[in-house]
Amino acid sequence: MIGWLRLHVAAARSAVRRLARAGGLASALVIGIAVSLPAGGYALLESLRSLAGRATLEPQISLFMRPEAKRTEADALGRALRADRRVASVRFVPREEALKQLGAVEGMSEVIASLGRNPLPDAFVVTARQGALEPLAAELGKLPGVAHVQADSVWAQRLGALERLGRLGLGLLAALLGAGLVAVTFNTIRLQILTQREEIEVSKLIGATDAFIRRPFYYLGLLQGAAGGAFALLIVAALLAVLNSEVRPLADSYGSGFRFAFLPLSGAAAVLALAGGLGWLGAHLSVSRHLRQIEPR
Repeated sequence: MIGWLRLHVAAARSAVRRLARAGGLASALVIGIAVSLPAGGYALLESLRSLAGRATLEPQISLFMRPEAKRTEADALGRALRADRRVASVRFVPREEALKQLGAVEGMSEVIASLGRNPLPDAFVVTARQGALEPLAAELGKLPGVAHVQADSVWAQRLGALERLGRLGLGLLAALLGAGLVAVTFNTIRLQILTQREEIEVSKLIGATDAFIRRPFYYLGLLQGAAGGAFALLIVAALLAVLNSEVRPLADSYGSGFRFAFLPLSGAAAVLALAGGLGWLGAHLSVSRHLRQIEPR
């Protein structure tokens, strides 16, 4: 076991020396640029998703009562809505809370103060169960005390479709660039094998096993891929810092603390592991193909 571990340590050291050469680092940088595209896209998508998470994607119906309606009428309407089996949940928004939320918007507090009274009605936010939303909204609009009904299904469906489209595009881009990563590693290992052709022939003549010869190339592919993943994380961090420097003034003007967030620790580890695994795969394909062609003369 100790001898086997020593062989792996020696192969890893050899791979590190080869990677430290200009060609190895240049290939790792190319891999990093490729990997940074889907990694950065995922970080942006997750940040925007967290921003949009404040608004539910579930289709909802907003019911606005008549301004002159009394609170007893609102209570009766709430009981009627909760008794409806087509309704999943009901949230009552009193006019005082709605006014407070509106006053929190920059520039609106002066407008509200000039009105002298609360112009907003009591409202209900209804989340419907599975089924057609528009017919339910039409029926709820006929309930006593309801002045206006607004079905929020269209924007929710569009937002959900955009999110699914973004994830699909990101997945396709990741698959395409992953294939490119394998191709880059494949070519790098091929050049290494051709450069060491005579050394490999001599090693086979003195009885070196295929595993002994393959091992340094496997480590080189793995380390090159992982180094590319590390470069990708650095690139993503730099790009997000540049974007946040521009986003900060815009978000602050709206009273928001929104910033584009970097990948979580699990996501960063996944990028390194995936890049290293694809590098190992490229090395495996290249070694399996080209070492067969090298035999002692």
